[in-house]
Amino acid sequence: MNDWPEGWSDDNRGSRYGGGSASAQPESARVMRQVRRPAPGAYGGGPAPASPPYAGGVPQQPSYVDGAEDYDSGYNTGQVYGGGGGTGVPGSRMRESGRPAPNWRRRIKWTAITVVTVLVVTTIGTYFWADSKLKREVDLSKVIDRPEAGDGTNYLIVGSDSREGMTAEQKKDLHTGSADGKRTDSMMILHVGDSGDTLISLPRDSDVEIPSYVGSESGKTFKGTGRHTKLNAAYAEDGPTLLVRAIEYNTGLHIDHYVEIGFNGFANIVDAVGGVDITIDKGFKDKYSGADFKAGKQTLNGEQALAFVRTRHAFAASDLQRTKNQQKFLAALAHQVATPSTVLNPFKLYPTMGAGLDSLIVDKDMGLWDLASMFWAMKGVSGGDGTSMNMPVSGSSGGNLVWDKAKVKTLVNELNNGDKVTVSGN
Repeated sequence: MNDWPEGWSDDNRGSRYGGGSASAQPESARVMRQVRRPAPGAYGGGPAPASPPYAGGVPQQPSYVDGAEDYDSGYNTGQVYGGGGGTGVPGSRMRESGRPAPNWRRRIKWTAITVVTVLVVTTIGTYFWADSKLKREVDLSKVIDRPEAGDGTNYLIVGSDSREGMTAEQKKDLHTGSADGKRTDSMMILHVGDSGDTLISLPRDSDVEIPSYVGSESGKTFKGTGRHTKLNAAYAEDGPTLLVRAIEYNTGLHIDHYVEIGFNGFANIVDAVGGVDITIDKGFKDKYSGADFKAGKQTLNGEQALAFVRTRHAFAASDLQRTKNQQKFLAALAHQVATPSTVLNPFKLYPTMGAGLDSLIVDKDMGLWDLASMFWAMKGVSGGDGTSMNMPVSGSSGGNLVWDKAKVKTLVNELNNGDKVTVSGN
């Protein structure tokens, strides 16, 4: 059966459009499923008129039909199937302009995937960047005769008077002096446990016994002789490992991690976060630290903050008041760092992290998660979710502060057993 319109044949249809010819003639109805031959009698109810296949040299255009709707309407005027003009074609995604309507579900999907990918890559990159900055220099495995570990985690946080890397101008500006070596200006134990977090300041003038220990550099064993000295002298004698050994021996509390920061690093962190807001109850001056503060709320920069936490000559109870000021400032610093204006601002967060990580010396087993746990616990203590205190003191001997042994024993037992702390400090 011949599929071509009446009067057409395979012999006289000429070159086919799309069949390799450059002819402008349209594709045959054989491959255009929409094209139907006129029904008998469609032209006036009788047979189709015997008209030539070419009227005026142009093939007669077939009718595009689908039921009662004539798809030829608009086709010859250049309109696109499914286009604007209210064609009523189901599933049409065309605008009146002829452009496809945007697929919002697809766009939202790929936007979400892109955002998640960027966040994951940034997080992983930040982790490895931060981890590479930690100076894991303290080997706690060299500490001998250690007490058993109890409930929770105990961090020994040390502020040293290290002037390493500081220029003469920086030493002058920060009023640090130019002493060789380094000593401990502040020492705190932060206990993180299920029954609450506790921050305990250890006065640097605390009277302690130096027990037997192994030299951190020499590896030589030094036997204990019952010698008593100030706690910060233990650090000056053989560094962090002897300091940990002395604290564990005199308290019975196991130290899990060690964190140390020097003068310059401390000031850099404060400056990186944009200063720290703090309220000073009573103004004071100290020519040794460079402190000159009036009472009231104020924002301290790095230089002022260092003077605030180092001052002791301006107070009657010099060492005890200084430890209270140190706790107060560290609480304010932790709160400042954790504010959305810092955490959500990469131009402030990364400099703050960089300044802190560049300045810290930690033990070899310290990880970023441990450091984050310590930070959030300190922030919690500052917010009233924990206990902040000085080590209980019963008196003094030769200018050294003597700990209250009964209270210290109770305090350590409560920490080791995961009980709520009931002991109060000075």
